[in-house]
Amino acid sequence: METKKSNEKKTNITSKRKGVNAIPKRLLIVMLCFFFLLLLLIIRIGFLQFVQGAELKEEMYSQLIKSALISPKRGTIYDSTGKALAISAQVDTVSVNPSSIVIKNGNTINEEKTRALKEKVAKAFSEIFELDYEETLEKLSSDSSLVTIAKKQEKDKIDKLKDWMDEENFYSGINIDEDTKRYYPYENLASSLIGFYGEDQGREGLESAWDSVLTGTSGKVISAQDALQELIPYNNQTYIPAKNGSDIILTIDANIQAIVEKYLKQACIENKCGRGRKCYCYGPKNWRYFSNGNLPRL
Repeated sequence: METKKSNEKKTNITSKRKGVNAIPKRLLIVMLCFFFLLLLLIIRIGFLQFVQGAELKEEMYSQLIKSALISPKRGTIYDSTGKALAISAQVDTVSVNPSSIVIKNGNTINEEKTRALKEKVAKAFSEIFELDYEETLEKLSSDSSLVTIAKKQEKDKIDKLKDWMDEENFYSGINIDEDTKRYYPYENLASSLIGFYGEDQGREGLESAWDSVLTGTSGKVISAQDALQELIPYNNQTYIPAKNGSDIILTIDANIQAIVEKYLKQACIENKCGRGRKCYCYGPKNWRYFSNGNLPRL
């Protein structure tokens, strides 16, 4: 009997020990799974940080940080009496980020809805700025990071665009940047002397010869924007002011220049100075000879 009792006690103690040891095994399995998942998470974080870190950082900056150029005001050209012969006025240039004009379902782009959205935006641009619809839609569908839609637009058209954006509650991907536009108050007066300004540089005459003096230096502002293009205040905002171009004062008098051009034109008409004909135009101190229709503009 004692032997049986001792055997039963041993059996009970062994079964209890087995029961006690069964719990740590389950915990061990759970802990191993936990540490395995933790190891996978650490590997994933390391991969994102060290392998894809630079790419993801660049993508984040492209979506969050906006770098806008500040166009300097081009210098004014005056005559000897202070009349402005060439001036620059404030306008705006509209550009878009095609990659931001999309509609997503989660992380996937909905091609059909995105196409419809871009067609809608292209129609608005073409109507407001009087552009070709197909060309505008092609720009919006390009893979470029930044595409210019309309350059040097007056305030009334920019206001129409802003009203449309407010009505449609659509702001993503549309940029409105300050720019300048060149005007000539006296139109063709001394045009061969002054020249003209186009494609962001002086092309002829004084506008070309003194382009570096008149142009100035562009500025830059780097800021953060949200999806509605509202500024996000942060300490690293950078602002570099633009340096306006220098003015030029000529020795000519606009009134005298207008009189000279008037009588020169009259003399050419009276002497039938047409294309391919010789023309002698006399002035008070000298004369000039012109042919092949190259009539003078003083």
